[in-house]
Amino acid sequence: MLLAAGAGRRMGGPKALVELDGEPLVRRALRALAGGGCAPLVVVLGAAAEQVRSRLPAEVLPVVAPDWSEGMGASLRAGLQALDELDPRPDAALVHLVDLPGVTAAAVARLAARSGQDALVRAAYDGRPAHPVLIGRSHWARVRSAATGDAGARGYLAGHPGLSLLECGDLAEPDDVDTPEQLARYRAE
Repeated sequence: MLLAAGAGRRMGGPKALVELDGEPLVRRALRALAGGGCAPLVVVLGAAAEQVRSRLPAEVLPVVAPDWSEGMGASLRAGLQALDELDPRPDAALVHLVDLPGVTAAAVARLAARSGQDALVRAAYDGRPAHPVLIGRSHWARVRSAATGDAGARGYLAGHPGLSLLECGDLAEPDDVDTPEQLARYRAE
């Protein structure tokens, strides 16, 4: 599941539409998810929903979070609800953010390999927790209840005894791009 609903105020527009190396960040993130073995692919939209939707591959399920402006929590709730309504329902959701262009298909695959109904796995980079996050279906209802504001699942994950960190620093970079300056530095690498 890709969270791509934000307005990107510091970026000057929705980050899903920002291009890196001639490719919108939304397509780059979807490529990492698909390459890592994730299916079905769900993208949560909000700001500029129709513009972002027009850039999605046909096999992607777009979900609009009507309350997207409340923050990442609203997007996470909408995405998990959409996954819960699929038939068949997936065992787990691998939650990825659109503004993480350094997350690779290899990192996604490493997390996806831990998939299961009770999975609760977070990517770590040099031991520091980050994204993506794998959330098994048995956690979805409680994560939806806890997801508020821009915290997403952070409150639920913090101190959860079942949470595992999975080192991905050898496969990906966790740095997000929130401003044009950060994106420019990323391009320079």
